[in-house]
Amino acid sequence: MKKVFKCMIFFVLVLTGYTSVAQDKKFYIFLCFGQSNMEGSAKIEAQDTVNVDPRFRVLEAVDCPDLQRTKGKWYTAVPPLSRCKTGLTPADYFGRTLIENLPADVRVGVINVAVGGCKIELFDKDNYQSYVATAPNWMIGMINAYDGNPYARLVEMAKIAQKDGVIKGILLHQGESNTGDSTWPSKLNKVYNNLLNDLHLKAGNVPLLAGEMVGAPQGGKCASMNAIIATLPKTIPTAHVISSADCPAVPDGLHFSAEGYRILGKRYAAQMLALLGVKMNETK
Repeated sequence: MKKVFKCMIFFVLVLTGYTSVAQDKKFYIFLCFGQSNMEGSAKIEAQDTVNVDPRFRVLEAVDCPDLQRTKGKWYTAVPPLSRCKTGLTPADYFGRTLIENLPADVRVGVINVAVGGCKIELFDKDNYQSYVATAPNWMIGMINAYDGNPYARLVEMAKIAQKDGVIKGILLHQGESNTGDSTWPSKLNKVYNNLLNDLHLKAGNVPLLAGEMVGAPQGGKCASMNAIIATLPKTIPTAHVISSADCPAVPDGLHFSAEGYRILGKRYAAQMLALLGVKMNETK
């Protein structure tokens, strides 16, 4: 009788969406968020649109009629992976590199919600309204693409993804707009913990990978922020800093070039593979 009762309870939980049981435990999901370097600033080149393994998927976070993509649906991860007209992002070669190194029965999915120029405060679910109220006009359209609340859109898409796979990590590239803010690690920690709580995740199972800004040798205007990013693991023990050393940048001193994004994405992947206990094939 107890067994029957337990089965009935489980059935009700499945129907109402309160169970965290994934459809496919070999479908690894990664949440990506931040500002313009995560959004993708570099022009997508021909080499970036070919030979994309269909095991690498993107969950579209906005409707993109011109790309024949609908919000909340999975597609082969051909760029753009953020909004409809964004560029190449570290998430592109992060996912491709994982696919090259993981077993053939493992799929990788990314969700990319990013807003160029934003501070980390935009992703603070308790105070984002006050940030939006003072945001420059050129940013409002990007924010509105996520119905005015990028954090909520990220969580909404993540919950859809959890029905199909398992969230294995969070990728961040943000900080240019918070350069010099020593409280940035604690602000990011709040966002990270909110994501864990809202998605019923455990920190030990979902590391945070945070990329550095364009480095000083590459003319990085926000390179000083890298010293603050370096302290992040002291605030978030499951955080890992991804080096941007020698990643090519464009003349504005803020954004990476397409090649820089490819290199940086592969470095995010190398760190994630190490955390997964997978040795990276250095020949690829």
